[in-house]
Amino acid sequence: MRLAFNNFISIYQGLSREIWVLSVVSLINRIGAMVIPFLSIYLADAKGFTLAEIGWVMSSFGVGSLIGSWLGGKLTDKFGFYPIIIFSLFTSGIGLILLKELDTFYEICGGFFLVTLFTDILRPPIFVAIRQYSSEKNRTKSITLIRLAINLGFSAGPATGGLLIATWGYTSLFWVDGVSCILALLIFVLAIQPKKKIVEENDDSLEENKKSQSPYRDFPYLLFILSMVFFGVIFMQYFSTVPLFYKEVHELNEAVIGLLLSSNGFVIFLLEMPLIHWVEKQKKYSTMQIMMSSIVLVLLSYILLIVGHDLWVLFIGMMLLTLGEMLMFPLSNAEAMSRASGKYQGDYMALYTIAFSISHLVGHNLGMQSVNIFGYNYTWTFMIAGLLLCIVLLQLFQFSKKREELSQTAK
Repeated sequence: MRLAFNNFISIYQGLSREIWVLSVVSLINRIGAMVIPFLSIYLADAKGFTLAEIGWVMSSFGVGSLIGSWLGGKLTDKFGFYPIIIFSLFTSGIGLILLKELDTFYEICGGFFLVTLFTDILRPPIFVAIRQYSSEKNRTKSITLIRLAINLGFSAGPATGGLLIATWGYTSLFWVDGVSCILALLIFVLAIQPKKKIVEENDDSLEENKKSQSPYRDFPYLLFILSMVFFGVIFMQYFSTVPLFYKEVHELNEAVIGLLLSSNGFVIFLLEMPLIHWVEKQKKYSTMQIMMSSIVLVLLSYILLIVGHDLWVLFIGMMLLTLGEMLMFPLSNAEAMSRASGKYQGDYMALYTIAFSISHLVGHNLGMQSVNIFGYNYTWTFMIAGLLLCIVLLQLFQFSKKREELSQTAK
């Protein structure tokens, strides 16, 4: 038992102090994001909004996320990651506290748009900071630790939010969310000092070429981002249309559905870091092969939704999805980071986060409309086809990268 514990602890060794601080900042920030799970309930109960009005507020939320991610990349490339992280945490903290003062439909739409914009400006600079404070050897593990903190924060946030609402009402959510951002800001400023220069890991011709190349002109990278958009749209269904499928088709109650969904976060918390540690030691398979395998795992989970009739089959499907998620997100993030270099680092990482902002913006509504028109089984079939397209796009990305490397070598 002691040996197993020591082996588990050793997985986390070798990461820089700054990465641990960024993880703590991410944890506090995401625990504080407890307004989000209760947003629709708050708007209906406390503000008396109709479902249509709530839908528009959620849309303004999604647009804010999309623009914030793009703007975060631009600002990071211009000013560096350090001041932009401070700016995002400060403005989102103040904004969350002020949200409780808004009452009308248009005020709340505008308020949530701005607060989400300020909040998601944080994403690109965090990724750029990870690149600076980690080596190529432990970069994927560093990303995984940040993801672990975010998942833990998302798991703890709703429980904390529910207790706050029951004890002090909805107003307390905005106060605690805002103060948590300010607390994360203080920890970041006190624990991390800005570095004056980002040290490039190599100076080969391909890297020099990327330094002067915008990601929007990087054709292989755009193929990669497109595959992430498709994957994100399909992945999101497990947290929008699939729970409805559990209830309407399998007649599961909310408690069982909650356990199925929470098993995802629990398994990620326990196993993602050891899994990535094991994957990094594998020399037989490339990163791209493992990413494609993760897509196959998610594809199999959708097949089980079509053919499965028992609860244990649904659970296996959820575990397949979780395993695919644990492999795809850290590795795809590291792949995006490996192409980000020089003055366009922020733009590269912004485009990666924008892919999942688009997935949020489009995926939930697209899945619901598909279920309404075609039914569940046809919708799952469409998702399987989309995952096959993801694999094709990743193959094209890999092929384009090889052509690019050959072309640079020839020069």
